Amino acid sequence: MRQKLGAILLLGFFFLVSLATVVEARKVQVAVATFSQSVLPFVVAQEKGYYREEDLDVELILMTASVANMALLAGNVDFISSGSSAMGAIIRGAPLKFVFTCFNRPMHWLFSRPEIRDVKGLKGKKIGVSAIGGSAHFLVLEILKRYGLDVPRDVTVLGAGTTAHRYAALVNGTIDATNLTPPFNFKAQEAGLRELVAFVKEDYLVEPAGAIVIRESLLQSDPGLMDKFIRGTLKGLLHIRQNRSRTIPILARLMKIQEEVAGKIYDLVLPGLTADGAVNQELQKKVLEFVLKVQGIKELAATERVFDFAPVRRIRADLETKKWKPAP
Repeated sequence: MRQKLGAILLLGFFFLVSLATVVEARKVQVAVATFSQSVLPFVVAQEKGYYREEDLDVELILMTASVANMALLAGNVDFISSGSSAMGAIIRGAPLKFVFTCFNRPMHWLFSRPEIRDVKGLKGKKIGVSAIGGSAHFLVLEILKRYGLDVPRDVTVLGAGTTAHRYAALVNGTIDATNLTPPFNFKAQEAGLRELVAFVKEDYLVEPAGAIVIRESLLQSDPGLMDKFIRGTLKGLLHIRQNRSRTIPILARLMKIQEEVAGKIYDLVLPGLTADGAVNQELQKKVLEFVLKVQGIKELAATERVFDFAPVRRIRADLETKKWKPAP
């Protein structure tokens, strides 16, 4: 009887401890612009329990970049995963800071009609981008400039809408080339269209994606929360880099695609993934110059005004000291 009573008390104790853990987990809301490979480290950290290890209950909320900036400034979300729009806001005076980035290369592929054999073959042709003045527009201009093509003298660039619309326009011949993101790049291959440039492989092209942007006040008011969220996300990033087979099923669920396609996407985007959530000073300047060019901002701000990767570098060193390994 005593043994049964002891067992019941022990089970009750573990139940209360478990309940306390759930109660203590802090709800964290993160605004994201898309549910694609760019937010994969966040989703991996959710599924593998890396945020739970930090006593965080993380919710990813779909939100446009401009709305996300305002939500962060107003304190309606704790973090945002953003890129160029947040940088422009910072230069214009918004008290925000980039403290982490998952990708530093653009996840786009330039495809053309099959009869066009290379980028120089785009002379006299029409290229579709999502919107004139957007980041993809300027990335395409950089590629054309690299191959000696001038816009609008040699090439016509048109705003052609979403990736799905641009893909359809390319297939039916309304445009001659466009930039595509997964999985439309695979559809283009299957349709016999020609890949001209894989943006992710071109080291002269830069674009932050899957970043963590915070309010500067959080650095003083609650640095512990920032550290916990960065640590969990960094573990998700390292998990991706070190575990292809265990990452692909998560990517497939995230994008609602077959694992075979997810595996192809994983292999394509891996070169654009940062090593540890940080980028060096030279690349910071390059990213900043590109974003300011996209947004038509002439003032070149100091990188320290936009980026602070000291926390993630400190956390990375701590994980290395503890010989941390990804979850199975």
